[in-house]
Amino acid sequence: MKVFWFIPTGGDSRYLGVTTGGREVNHAYLKQVAQAVDSLGYEGALLPTGQSCEDAWIVASSLIEATKQMKFLVAVRPGIMSPTQAARMTSTFDRISDGRILINVVTGGDPVELAGDGIHLEHHERYELTDEFLTVWKELLEKGESDFHGKYLHIEEGKQLFPTIQKPHPPLYFGGSSAAGQEVAAKHVDVYLTWGETPDKVKEKIEQVRKLADKQGRTVRFGIRLHVIVRETEEEAWKAAEDLIKYVDDDLIEASQKVLARFDSEGQKRMTSLQKGGREQLEISPNLWAGIGLVRGGAGTALVGDPETVAKRMREYEELGIETFILSGYPHLEESYRVAELLFPHLDVNREVKITSLVGEMVASTFHPKAIK
Repeated sequence: MKVFWFIPTGGDSRYLGVTTGGREVNHAYLKQVAQAVDSLGYEGALLPTGQSCEDAWIVASSLIEATKQMKFLVAVRPGIMSPTQAARMTSTFDRISDGRILINVVTGGDPVELAGDGIHLEHHERYELTDEFLTVWKELLEKGESDFHGKYLHIEEGKQLFPTIQKPHPPLYFGGSSAAGQEVAAKHVDVYLTWGETPDKVKEKIEQVRKLADKQGRTVRFGIRLHVIVRETEEEAWKAAEDLIKYVDDDLIEASQKVLARFDSEGQKRMTSLQKGGREQLEISPNLWAGIGLVRGGAGTALVGDPETVAKRMREYEELGIETFILSGYPHLEESYRVAELLFPHLDVNREVKITSLVGEMVASTFHPKAIK
């Protein structure tokens, strides 16, 4: 099982929807989160993309020297950047970081934001463009050159002079719930991502993408994007979940849902449908809570519970085929420690963390603290 964390370049807080408990997301804070990820044994971290976030490539680049082993999952944006430029950026980052870049392919799901970036394509057209983009991107990094004439892209004598460390190229991650998105995933990507839907819905997605990949003569691995609220007891965890949204009122929910309703992303539609814009029935599956999606786009569900229970739910997803878990929690610095300390001991996670005897405070200024078995 590979467990990733999240770098909150779009903001962070103890509570959703208000400045109370909020904190300034500056470089010093993002560096703290990244160094926690690096030292606690996470595989790496996702950096979000879009108008509500600091630029992921610049932030990730600024954190290379502050970290040693964590990997950075950073987005390429078909239509917003060219595949040749994206290939150069990928290669440079891969070499400078000593092979620590992973690529998240984001087609986009908000027509209003996309129009603000100059993208005026229909939903299916954006995935056609993504297909062409990835064809060129992969050719450049695998072969060093590309000549391509498609519906959207026309590349003549494209060159990639500097090779990547990871071969044939850094792994591609991608999330798309529509039929068009799944076709692109089956043809191109290494890891197909889903947001935290109920296990039965995740199973359906995995089976569908596997069938499509089989037709392409390919295999695809699977991952899931979830928040997590883990505490020592079940009661404490659910109390923390309710506290997270205690300042969220009906007006804020209504305003948020109005914005999310304009998305043509199938994944966002599926997320929004889980909580139906209200506080009733937010536990949509055992320990799977949809409260975050009341006011947040994208990942809107959290696993809530004590360590043993949350680990059990994660293993249920693992049994379906999920091997990568991209987790987050509010606030992200403190929760990165809480998840590592409480949850990791219950998971089959390959943690390259050196544990010395100098853990915990000395007892009576004389003895090392003992471990609880």
